[in-house]
Amino acid sequence: MSQQETQEQALKKVRDRIDQVDREIHRLLNERARCAQRVAEIKAEYDSEDAVFYRPEREAQVLRRVMERNEGPLADQEVARLFREVMSVCLALEQPMRVVFLGPEATFTQQAALKHFGHSVRCSALDSMEAVFRDVESGHANYGVVPIENAADGMISHTLDLFSRFNVSICGEVELRTHQHLLMRPDGELSNIERIYAHPFALNQCHSWLDGHCPGVERVAVNSNAEAARKAQASDRPAAAIGGDIAAELFDLSIVQSNIEDQPDNTTRYLVIGRQDVGPSGQDKTSILLMAHDRPGVLYELLAPFRARNISLTRVESRAAPQSKWDMLFYLDFEGHSAHDDVQALLSELESESQELKLLGSYPKAVL
Repeated sequence: MSQQETQEQALKKVRDRIDQVDREIHRLLNERARCAQRVAEIKAEYDSEDAVFYRPEREAQVLRRVMERNEGPLADQEVARLFREVMSVCLALEQPMRVVFLGPEATFTQQAALKHFGHSVRCSALDSMEAVFRDVESGHANYGVVPIENAADGMISHTLDLFSRFNVSICGEVELRTHQHLLMRPDGELSNIERIYAHPFALNQCHSWLDGHCPGVERVAVNSNAEAARKAQASDRPAAAIGGDIAAELFDLSIVQSNIEDQPDNTTRYLVIGRQDVGPSGQDKTSILLMAHDRPGVLYELLAPFRARNISLTRVESRAAPQSKWDMLFYLDFEGHSAHDDVQALLSELESESQELKLLGSYPKAVL
């Protein structure tokens, strides 16, 4: 038997085993889907109109267990992403969900929404952050995804203001590395590019790379990543766009050069807003808004109870309260869940020492 025949026999044996595994995976996927349908039936039978189908704490626990028991060779994060999509498909069988985000499409906010909910959710772009909050509060959308802080630029104050105005709860968080890519049609070549379309922010974020790799190429600023991708796809001249993974996916573009941003560690944190209280998952955060009179030592007084109870703060942001020149507004993230006794005691003490306290929600820490 020749060496080639021996190789073919060895490959056939492995491929036959892959086919067997695929059939078993397929069978188990459908079994899991049937279980999801049964969950929906039970909830509808016992909870009627108040049934809650999406349980953030449950999904966080499942994803953590997936990563804990993973033995490789697949990386923990990759296995968790696969399970995220499986759960997304199964949840859509229970109840299709509408998730809204600040548009237009192909933004990093949409990418964050899909990262958190999976690709089986129905995502809709809205024209303002206020519209996102309003749709969630009114029940027109199940959930919304909004940016809250960026590693380079800090907190997004407009989001904080909206939390003080609307009656919504934080149900989860998403952390997304904002990688920018150079995108072209599949038949395009980097050496032939004559024009690059991008949002002004993207041009600024990739300024050094563009100077070094495309010094003579025309740069055209447009209103969004979606517009940049659309123009690159339709151009009659060799053209490229700058955008993220979602832009490449939505507009059928190829990534000819990845991670071209000048600061590769730039991360944006997003919050998932809804109308439900989320139970403890075991690894949780709580977010609150505090309003207090502006006086010397006020921040020290508000932070002292955290130290006394050994509760770790993960974010503190202060600013003048809207429509009041005498008050300060404090946004705080800290570890723990409002259902726990120590956090309940903390919230009671903070409420007694401030003018107003608003519990924004307790929710699982970002898993993916």
